[in-house]
Amino acid sequence: MTIGTQISDAAPHPPSNTPRATAQRDADALLKFGAPGVLVGLDREDGDVKVRSGVGNRATKTPVPWEAKFRIGSFTKTFVAATLLQLVGEGRLSLDDTVDRWLPGLVAGNGNDGTKITVRQLLQHTSGLPDYTHFIPWLGDKTKFLEERNTSLTPREAMDLAMKSAPLFQPGTSWSYSNTNYLLAGMIIGKVSGNDWRDEVTARIIKPLKLVNTSIPGTKTTLPTPHAIGYQRFPGEGATPEDPKFGDEIDATAMNPSWANAAGEMISTVDDTNRFLRALMGGRILKRAQLAQMLTAVDTNDLFRKILPGVRYGLGIMYVPNSCGGLWTHGGDIHGFKTRNGVTPDGSRSVVVSINTDSTKPDPGIKLPTTDFGFDLINHALCGPDTGSIR
Repeated sequence: MTIGTQISDAAPHPPSNTPRATAQRDADALLKFGAPGVLVGLDREDGDVKVRSGVGNRATKTPVPWEAKFRIGSFTKTFVAATLLQLVGEGRLSLDDTVDRWLPGLVAGNGNDGTKITVRQLLQHTSGLPDYTHFIPWLGDKTKFLEERNTSLTPREAMDLAMKSAPLFQPGTSWSYSNTNYLLAGMIIGKVSGNDWRDEVTARIIKPLKLVNTSIPGTKTTLPTPHAIGYQRFPGEGATPEDPKFGDEIDATAMNPSWANAAGEMISTVDDTNRFLRALMGGRILKRAQLAQMLTAVDTNDLFRKILPGVRYGLGIMYVPNSCGGLWTHGGDIHGFKTRNGVTPDGSRSVVVSINTDSTKPDPGIKLPTTDFGFDLINHALCGPDTGSIR
């Protein structure tokens, strides 16, 4: 991190041609799509910018704290993939190893076969394995969530859920995003290293990069302070993907995230995650060969391409074309929090966006964009004109 600057909520917006002003306008614009509050951190070689908009607490009307900690959801996958790739670089395992080599007999039943799935296919979501989170009823039901939010789920229990369903396709023949892949990746890290995946991520990434506000909570239900309130709405009767018919929002900040495990359990800040992204793309986490493997991306599917046109998936990170040559990203969605981010291929600039809801309900008369509603902000932050001033 270089020098840090922030904008006072009471101060007038700065001149319109600066990165700060553009980020502020883009953050403000997210409110009409249903974001209670927005925190944006933009990292540049010539300085850092933070802006915020909306509220972190609806009751008190206070803004999102500048140093807010939040659940990063599936952005956890990038940390897990990088950790596993470090082990590959040390010769501890190969990306072409089968799952069954490290976890014999675990992936079996109903056509699922760990002898035919490789570690690479786990990390790039080409395994065909069903997503265990689809079989946890309380994740998407308000009443059940309130009853079960403090429940622990072990990886073995989660795998039992996944194995009740047939695979979506034969390994390597298609692509489908499945949290089961990263649940297994975390278990493989444990088997190869002899340590829990949380300990390996901490020792290999969090501590060396001095990500002092990043944590992996396990079964701990609370968020460390400071933090915004994480708001969540749940689908109502007759809900469809196009119209979830959301009901009233609840405070979903406290939750046992062990169900997410290596697929989405981590907590961080915009400062720490920006440092991680720039270090990753700058070659300070992985050896050249392993970074090249991570950035070798495959085609995704219609659903992902609709949200992020042209998106391709590497190993725990996605490539998305943009107006200045493309960016690398991995968002995260979990109860109460939505994380969006992007980093330039050379690691010279990155941006992280935290929104304190994962169930946005637009203002009356406003429609959500067909693409991810945070993409314009990220594109502008990484591709905006360089005025020579961050102010």
